[in-house]
Amino acid sequence: MAKIKPAKGAPYARILGVGGYRPTRVVPNEVILERIDSSDEWIRSRSGIETRHWAGPEETVAAMAVEASGKAIADAGVDAAQIGAVIVSTVSHFSQTPAVATEIADKLGTDKAAAFDISAGCAGFGYGLTLAKGMVVEGSAEYVLVIGVERLSDLTDLDDRATAFLFGDGAGAVVVGPSEEPAIGPTVWGSEGDKAGTIKQTVPWDRFRVGDISQLPLDSQGNIKFPAITQEGQAVFRWAVFEMAKVAQQALDAAGVSPEELDVFIPHQANVRIIDSMVKTLKLPENVTVARDIRTTGNTSAASIPLAMERLLATGEAKSGDTALIIGFGAGLVYAATVVTLP
Repeated sequence: MAKIKPAKGAPYARILGVGGYRPTRVVPNEVILERIDSSDEWIRSRSGIETRHWAGPEETVAAMAVEASGKAIADAGVDAAQIGAVIVSTVSHFSQTPAVATEIADKLGTDKAAAFDISAGCAGFGYGLTLAKGMVVEGSAEYVLVIGVERLSDLTDLDDRATAFLFGDGAGAVVVGPSEEPAIGPTVWGSEGDKAGTIKQTVPWDRFRVGDISQLPLDSQGNIKFPAITQEGQAVFRWAVFEMAKVAQQALDAAGVSPEELDVFIPHQANVRIIDSMVKTLKLPENVTVARDIRTTGNTSAASIPLAMERLLATGEAKSGDTALIIGFGAGLVYAATVVTLP
């Protein structure tokens, strides 16, 4: 029996650079209120959202990802040709195949980098980061680009009072590369598929093949409504508040980091009340910087953590070398948490 030569990569991996892209159109709550019976005060008190960004026709999933990725590559100080793999987390790229990652890899000028998409909802960035870390340490790629990108405005039902105000568009990216010391901790991740129905697409794509209009949702004028994301808000809120704080603590424990040693907390930007509750449950000290990017960006699913990270570093609220806890959670229901050193 032949012996397989073991792979040889870097001893550890780290985030080397981060980049973000927010569409140019800023949408205040007043625009949302044109279609739902609510108020600006209600939206702010329930979610913390004041504005969000919606993409225009030219701001495609690929275009936004390329913009964010270019910034991350420059921030990392590497050349696009050195990127060995491109991982894209998205639920809003509507071509089943090929993966949008291949288009992005080509447009960035990589040298035939491995490229693939993953679908892990709002935990997608954490999933991609874990895969990238494994590639760098295993040796299959020296530098890996991890992208979270969404055009959730395409999947928003503006007449749904429970979700119309939540979603925004944007892209966030990081470059993961070799490190001489641990800079990405163990990942605590998992899924609870028995709760999959709490966040879902209103109708599956194959319903459009049936030809029976009774199988499709209709608007008040009898027109077929495009599929949208819907959720059972209270069920999701309870799960996130009570279960995700436990996962976050497990990630801290796995990394050997106490709340007192933490500099920054970057949770998925789903809801300010969820974020504040997690801060309280984890007993984070007041000096810990907490990302609340949702106020002006909305919920951008897989893009929310890298976008929040990029903003904290750009504004000086966080600095290079800080120790940060990140956690993503959402549709599936899936989750992923880890401790990282900021680039």
